[in-house]
Amino acid sequence: MNLKKLLSPKSIAVIGASEKPGFGLSTCKNLLRSSRQEHIYFIHPKREAVLGKKCYKSISELPEQVDMCIVLLNKSLVIPTLEEAAANGCHAAIVYASGYGETGDKAAEQELRETAKRLNMAVMGVNCAGYISNNDDLFPFGMIVNRDARPGNIAIISQSGKICLNMMQVDYMNFSYLISAGNCSCILIEDYIDYLIDDPGTKVIGLYLEGVKNPEKFTDVLRRAALKRKPIVILKVGRSAAGSRVASSHTGSLSGSDKAFDALCKKFGIVRVDDIEELVQMCHMLSVLPELPKIPTISAMCLSGGETGVCADVGAAEGLEYPAFSDETMKKLTELLPDYASPANPLDMTATLSHDGPKYAEVIKAIMRDPNVGMVLCGQTILPHQNLTDVIYPMSDGMVMAANERIKPVAVMNFFNCDRDSAIRSKLEAAGVAILPATGTGFKLLRYMKKMVEYHPEERTLELAIPQPKGSERIALSEYESKMELQRFGVRVPFSEVVSSEEQLDRVVKEVSYPCVAKIESADILHKSDVGGVKLNLRSETELRAAYAEVLKNAAEKAPAAKVNGVLVQPMLPKGVEVIVGVNIDPQFGPMILCGLGGVFVEVFKDVALYPAPLSKGEALEMIRSLKGFKMLSGYRGSAKCDIDALAELMVQIADYAVANKDTLCEMDLNPVFVYEEGKGVDMADAVIIKRK
Repeated sequence: MNLKKLLSPKSIAVIGASEKPGFGLSTCKNLLRSSRQEHIYFIHPKREAVLGKKCYKSISELPEQVDMCIVLLNKSLVIPTLEEAAANGCHAAIVYASGYGETGDKAAEQELRETAKRLNMAVMGVNCAGYISNNDDLFPFGMIVNRDARPGNIAIISQSGKICLNMMQVDYMNFSYLISAGNCSCILIEDYIDYLIDDPGTKVIGLYLEGVKNPEKFTDVLRRAALKRKPIVILKVGRSAAGSRVASSHTGSLSGSDKAFDALCKKFGIVRVDDIEELVQMCHMLSVLPELPKIPTISAMCLSGGETGVCADVGAAEGLEYPAFSDETMKKLTELLPDYASPANPLDMTATLSHDGPKYAEVIKAIMRDPNVGMVLCGQTILPHQNLTDVIYPMSDGMVMAANERIKPVAVMNFFNCDRDSAIRSKLEAAGVAILPATGTGFKLLRYMKKMVEYHPEERTLELAIPQPKGSERIALSEYESKMELQRFGVRVPFSEVVSSEEQLDRVVKEVSYPCVAKIESADILHKSDVGGVKLNLRSETELRAAYAEVLKNAAEKAPAAKVNGVLVQPMLPKGVEVIVGVNIDPQFGPMILCGLGGVFVEVFKDVALYPAPLSKGEALEMIRSLKGFKMLSGYRGSAKCDIDALAELMVQIADYAVANKDTLCEMDLNPVFVYEEGKGVDMADAVIIKRK
């Protein structure tokens, strides 16, 4: 779908132009501010003029064929109006009307969608507020815009018109586009992103997102953005537990749809923020900085020990790294700073240099040239209405001098929330110096940026396995059935045998290696320990026979309705570090691979990592290293390092299985998986696969 005539039209018709307060009047007023007055036409069958501008009776009377029309009519008139517009050569429209899918009238929305497709018309809405194109000086927007156009490089796409309107009131935000997408009945969020990725006037794309309608297209545009390195910042609502579902496995309960969306963002290098303020501030920071740091490290330079301590603590809490200065940098700083200053990172440079802009610039440049530093933070709260005698003037001069050399990015870290002096802000941002909000949010933005710097799309599998589910009935495979299915796929599983008779037992007790394990074998009993269905560390024929009888008796008493296949007997696996590996199928984005340390780490701390399949070994290793309990695998307090490579290879195999079975797989748990010393591999002690039938 070509959106050019919608988002960059040469001519516009307003059908239903009005002076009645509401979307109609606001749209007309906004458009009268646009520069292309001779190509903007008002249409109303009963009026000669609106707001002093001539009205035409119908679109067929216009002196030229228009690119786009705005439909200011009620729901019942929308489709006939679109048909008339299309018959007169118009193939783009904005429809404000409500009362469609958002009120339950899915049929009307489907009819509109089919009409737009039949007419080959790009229809924005319904239930939207239009858009603003500052770079084209166009304001087809249904709410009064009080601010002057501020052309910039930020594009905002929002499923809330009010959020768009509020963003316009942020006086330092400069936009290429603000798009109120509404219901996305015809044009999806994904289509707008696709258009903006190729827009040379857009540097960063910000989204207020309520949901994704076309996961395949969404994946495609995220992949394009990642490869093109165009930043996308998303505020997506729906984190609450209300959207979670009941699951049969640990994996299902730990990998709900919102966690799956988080994982999707990791795969494609998307910044997901937590609130509107972060959305605004992150987009703004990315729009101002000439480029991202080459390495994810920072140096903070402040005027006092208090501010230095705040930077050190808050930055560290957000996972930021303050590297030690090189010897050359230390030497240069010793020359530049007063003798009572102690060069270190973060740097308390004292207030001495605050009145000397050129010298302050030399300190910044010395730190910028340090090979260990990726970005410089200048700690200083910019207050509103600064006096010419305030230190921010020479300091800002110094920042500009240093930033203009384009050695490394520079930003200002404020310590208090307040309005910022507009002249100072303009001067700094013109030089590419980003002004961050106060420390709490400011350092959080830097954490997001650190992830962006560390992200390399060429190291990722930028694909998803979008499912086309088959069947609705959930069928659990028993442990033995699950292991055999994985074994047929090429996954190594420990030897085991199902004993269903005394005759089999007579043979197995003589052939099995001791110590061994006896477990109830039943697809109806997934949590075997709950019914007394597991006996461990059996060291003799006598103990195995007794365990065989006991687990069958316990299952019969505590799960009488369960279909029991027998007793699963296998050698007792050597103890290793316990890990859970699992799969959950997100209905939109497909298989999600989960890993985490077992035991209390899963049950209590929920220390897990989640990532969409397919999975490369590098991505699997990244998941493992992200765990809070990773020290248990990497060698803790003298313990041997575990075979992390073998664990990663198992995760890749499981991801491959999940991709191959995406249409029938529901969930999978391998819990526990024992990870042994480096070079000795892994073993799965238990496995559960739940499929669709």
